[in-house]
Amino acid sequence: MVSETEINDIANLADISIPKEELGTFTAQFNSILEYFDLLDAVEAGSPEDTGRYNIFREDIVEPSLDQDAVLSNPGSSEDEFIKGPRVM
Repeated sequence: MVSETEINDIANLADISIPKEELGTFTAQFNSILEYFDLLDAVEAGSPEDTGRYNIFREDIVEPSLDQDAVLSNPGSSEDEFIKGPRVM
């Protein structure tokens, strides 16, 4: 459980302004969020074999690609067998 004083200290460290009239509400909401994390910590995780899942991805298939000369003929400019893009800065 986090107190209003701790919330105020954290807000000051983060350079966030929390009005005094909203500090109680914010503290209650923050503690509610932390309670959800406690629930997640209590869940026991099983091993991947227990889930019944398997790899559904296909194997990679090597296929021919474009010739390098054909690729370098498309862009506006190239340099040292690479595509040269416009200068950004």
